[in-house]
Amino acid sequence: MRKEDLVEVLLKKIELKTKKQAQEAVEIVFNEITNALKKGDEVAISGFGIFKVVKAAARMGINPKTGQKIQIAAATKPKFRAAKALKEAVK
Repeated sequence: MRKEDLVEVLLKKIELKTKKQAQEAVEIVFNEITNALKKGDEVAISGFGIFKVVKAAARMGINPKTGQKIQIAAATKPKFRAAKALKEAVK
């Protein structure tokens, strides 16, 4: 499923008047999740899961082509943990 598919489902399920309204609704949801993560906040959606930001420490890695050791910089990454209800639904 893609973002466009979500727009179509939203358009049909809640009977919005225009596709533009459905697109705006989907964009607002994704933008708010993104903005919360940018601030370092956790986003918990009951029955779906938790989005949060984690810090990955700097570490040594190996270039697979050359075998040479390289330094991998520390990074901040988004992480998602599925809720029990979601895990059960996809079993």
